[in-house]
Amino acid sequence: MAKLFIPKTNIIAEVKNYVMIALGLAIYAVAWNFFMSPFGFLVGGVTGVGAIVQYSTNGAIPMQYTYFFINVILVSLAIRILGFKFCIKTIFAIFTLTMMLEISQDIFKEQNALTILGPDKQLEACLVGSIFIGIGIALCFLNNGSTGGVDIIAAIVNKYKDVSFGRAMLYIDTCIITSSFFIIPSNDISMSLTKVFYGYINLVIVNVALDYVVNSNRQMVQFFIFSNKYEDIAYYITRSMRRGVTLLDSVGFYSKQPGKVITTLTRANQANEMFSIIKQIDPNALISQTKVLNVYGNGFDKIKAKSVKLKTNEELEKDNPKS
Repeated sequence: MAKLFIPKTNIIAEVKNYVMIALGLAIYAVAWNFFMSPFGFLVGGVTGVGAIVQYSTNGAIPMQYTYFFINVILVSLAIRILGFKFCIKTIFAIFTLTMMLEISQDIFKEQNALTILGPDKQLEACLVGSIFIGIGIALCFLNNGSTGGVDIIAAIVNKYKDVSFGRAMLYIDTCIITSSFFIIPSNDISMSLTKVFYGYINLVIVNVALDYVVNSNRQMVQFFIFSNKYEDIAYYITRSMRRGVTLLDSVGFYSKQPGKVITTLTRANQANEMFSIIKQIDPNALISQTKVLNVYGNGFDKIKAKSVKLKTNEELEKDNPKS
């Protein structure tokens, strides 16, 4: 059997994940303090709650303080429900974003989109700021991280219900932004409605980007592998990638020789690892790769359909009598 060196943990890839999460959070913080906060815009999530508190207190309680306090409570809950492993990167993200918000707030206190573009560029600032916020969150999710807050609630909902991250966050964020109309004191109703309107624009842009990124990252693929070294390939797929393998009997039409075909399901982000293993064992292997809409079961997504009472065989025969 061929011998391959397959590390148990990829330290470099893990470090890269944390660097990219930090970069995503830095983009988020800059987008907020440069584009959104100067115009008094709202965003979703716990940062949105922090923004409401900040605006309501005229800046006496900065957003990052409220963000940090609420997340401490949510992480404590998430550890019990989702496990500590899920929360490691979330805890890192909470501390990082709190720090990034503090730093970027000082940097853009005097020079920001409001002072540079002018007060009549609200729509442009909202659109650009929302795009960068969406990019920041997407970078976190692509590297198995999160921004904390509503992400934690969405993850808990997604664990038990067939509701996507983006949709769960959209429901919660809509409530947060709508509540700002009643919480933030203002003598100008039209101005308050305008802020809520821009908040909705932010929600649409951010959540469409988030759903696209998360669903793309969770894409499944199916492999059919034709090789005389099927035992070696199957061994490494099961031991290294921790994926199940099924061997199908085959007969070559021209050669009339019997053989085996390997079929396996894996996530799209594991495709490169799959090709690397096959190339090292049998460079001449024939490989067919196809996209799969969804895969449910052990090692993949859980089935979240509602349970229904199944009929007995007698009841089925009664409903479908033989002619």
